[in-house]
Formats: sequence, C-alpha cells, structure tokens
Amino acid sequence: MAAEREHDIVLFGGTGFTGALTAEYLAQNAPPSTRWALAGRNQEKLEQLRDRLGVDVPLLKADVTDEKSMTDVAAATRVVITTVGPYVHHGEPLVKACAEHGTDYTDLTGEPEFVDRMFVLYGSKAKASGARIIHACGFDSIPHDLGTRFTVEQLPEGVPLTVRGYVRAGGAPSGGTFASALTGFSRLRQTIEAARERKPLEPRPSGRVARAERGRPGYDRDVGSWVLPFPSIDPQIVVRSARALERYGPDFTYGHYIAVKNLPQAVALPIGVAGAIALAQIPPARNFLMQRLPQGTGPDEEKRAKSWFSVRFHGEGGGKRVVCEVSGGDPGYGETSKMLAESGLCLAGDELPQTAGQVTTAQAMGEALTERLERAGIKFSVVDAG
Repeated sequence: MAAEREHDIVLFGGTGFTGALTAEYLAQNAPPSTRWALAGRNQEKLEQLRDRLGVDVPLLKADVTDEKSMTDVAAATRVVITTVGPYVHHGEPLVKACAEHGTDYTDLTGEPEFVDRMFVLYGSKAKASGARIIHACGFDSIPHDLGTRFTVEQLPEGVPLTVRGYVRAGGAPSGGTFASALTGFSRLRQTIEAARERKPLEPRPSGRVARAERGRPGYDRDVGSWVLPFPSIDPQIVVRSARALERYGPDFTYGHYIAVKNLPQAVALPIGVAGAIALAQIPPARNFLMQRLPQGTGPDEEKRAKSWFSVRFHGEGGGKRVVCEVSGGDPGYGETSKMLAESGLCLAGDELPQTAGQVTTAQAMGEALTERLERAGIKFSVVDAG
C-alpha cells in the first residue's frame, strides 16, 4: 500500500531553522527518482523556500491543529520527516496519523516525555499498521545509538559487554532547540509520570539484560578528561536498541558522559544546568529566556562551519577492549539535518530489517544508515582495536 502513495517523503516544518537545512540537504542529495514534498501551515513561506532551493516539489497544507491535514499528509506519503517542536506540544497529531496509516515517521526530538507518551498511546497501533515510528534522528541520538552499535560489532559475541560514550562538542543552539530544552526542564514531573506509564507496557528480552549505568563525575584517566554523567535521552535509546538486538550480548551496560577540559568547566556545567532547570519552573522567567533566543533563529553559516562533535566509545567484553569514535561537523544543525534527511531517505529507499512500532535507528536502519552517514561525511572509526 505504501509503495502506491503519491510521495516517498514529506518534510513537515521546512520553514523553521533546522527544517530549512533539512530541505536544503534533500534538494542537494535526494536521488532524482525520490518523490518528496514540503508541508507546513504557511504556504507563502513554503513557496519562498522552494524558490530559494530551486526545486519543483509539491507543497502540502498541514497544521498540527488541523487533524484532517495531518491525516492527509500521512496518507499521501511513505515517510514523514518532521522538525516541528517542541514535540510534546506539537508532535502527537502527526504520530497518531502515521501510526494509523502505516506511514514511517522520523523526528528530531530529545524529549523523553514525548517519546514515552507516544509509545504508550500509539506503539501498538503502529506495530499493527506496519508503521515505523523512529524518534531522535539527529544529534539526539544517532551518533550515540549507531556509535554504540558500531562499537559492539568490534567486540566478541555472546558475552557481557560494557560500552561508555564520552561526548565532546562545540557549537551554538538554535531557538527551537533552546525552547525544547526549557520545555523539558519545566516538565520534570510529567516526564517521570510518562516513564512510569511506559515501563509495564515495554517488552523485555527473555534471558538477556540491558541497562544504563549510574555514573559518577570525576577525572577519567582513560579518557584524559573530567567526565560528567549526561542525563539526556541518548542512554534510553541505546538501551532500547540493546534490548531489541541480540548482538549486544546477554548482559549489556551503557554509560553516557560529557567530557570537559578542566575542573572549572566540570563544576560550572552542572551549576548552569541546575539554574536553567530552576528558572524553567517559573513561567515569566522561562518566557523571558525563550525571548532571548526566539524559535526560528539559529547560528549563522560561519559559526556552524566552526562547530564540531566527537563521541568516543570505550567498549569491553570477553577479554577485549576497543575504542571507537563517531565524529563530524556542526552537531546541532549541519550534521543533524543530514542525519534526519538520510534517515528519511534510508527508510524510503533501502532494504531494511522487518520492524514496526516505535523502534530505534540502530534497530530499524543499523548498517544501512551507518553506511549512508559515512558516505555523507560523518566518520565511524576504530581508534584502538585493542
């Protein structure tokens, strides 16, 4: 049924900052045979974007407040890419439509509450329809998810494995990312509630265990940096991949850390995050902060060109130790839009494992997406083969 649809890919939210970068990537890199379209609520801005890109693609009227328009988009395409966040406020209607119509769905969310609520509400419906609902297809969480998978493949099979990811990055946030982060900080209680609702519904593998480690801050001599546990959505995604894939072994542990150069940074970072969380609880303060960096804005091309990321993975098991790395350019926008677009192209055009429901990038696209990203300039390398 999906093969007979009018479009292969529809990008929803192309007039936003990251959405426009994703549209630009598709315009430059999608195969000529790819039938893709742009969707959004402002047709004038969509036309301006299309003209600027110099592509002849259809424009679809779509608004998250209009359920029929979400249904029309989902029914017209095989794959949806959406950059419209914060997803906890704007994401559900499109997930619902895709789950009901067997349409593959990808987004950029790093919001655990949204991911968990979508699993509870639509995971079984997506599984029944054949839809693949794949969240976190940008810097959250592709480098960590596929990088862990890449590291596991360098280690022995059938033995307990431990992988720790150490994140380093340089870049500036956009208004959309800032708004999503502040929204998440303001909804800690709802996030905990959503995780509790999901837990009894989530299947666990029989005879296998996968967990996230409770790390401690400190100086790590193996890494040569101060390291802090990084409480992002990434460990959750990695552990779900480990539970779904037997290659991760009978007993798998993942640790997720941010690596900083010196002790003052190691002290300042958690203090800054704690301050942002505290201010996010106060609506006037939260609104004031959001106005400092409005949605739809972001770093210019010169700043993005200087941005970078590196995630080092230290893996061990079965008597072997390896160090692997995933690295690239601007993590928040240049590489994120690349990852998101390539995820959509991968779902639309590649031979992939049979999966359905809410799944991860490693589970649904694994090797195929890794190869795509390598061709696109994101590096997956073995630094130390042990």
